[in-house]
Amino acid sequence: MELVRIPLRLALWERDRAQRPVIRGELTHHSDAGSQYTAVKFTENLALQGITPSIGSVGDAYDNALMESINGLYKTECIGSRIFTPERMESIVDVELATMSWVQWYNTRRLHSTLGMVPPAEHEETYWAGHATITESPKRLAQPI
Repeated sequence: MELVRIPLRLALWERDRAQRPVIRGELTHHSDAGSQYTAVKFTENLALQGITPSIGSVGDAYDNALMESINGLYKTECIGSRIFTPERMESIVDVELATMSWVQWYNTRRLHSTLGMVPPAEHEETYWAGHATITESPKRLAQPI
């Protein structure tokens, strides 16, 4: 379960650091019906953070389409090419470094048609520029996940 909790905890920390905290009911965590996601402790932690859990139905081929699409992009753009990787990946560290580079590029430089041909980070900046600046974080809902 730590493999799932750590990235979520880091994402929540980053949002809080950027003064863009999660507002109760405005964030949904969608997952498949894997055991780490259906664990009571994980689901309780999501609720404590104000995150709505959404677990897909078992056996529904369309349910996980977004994640399968991202996994396909990752395999093609990161693992299948040599843009983010050395000539030969020889260790887990090589894969981790390539993955970090790809995620950074995907979020800050890759153009997304569904976002008007801008990267996600730019899209989010535009979103927040149009909303009132949050000068202080709202009362923390619970302990970090």
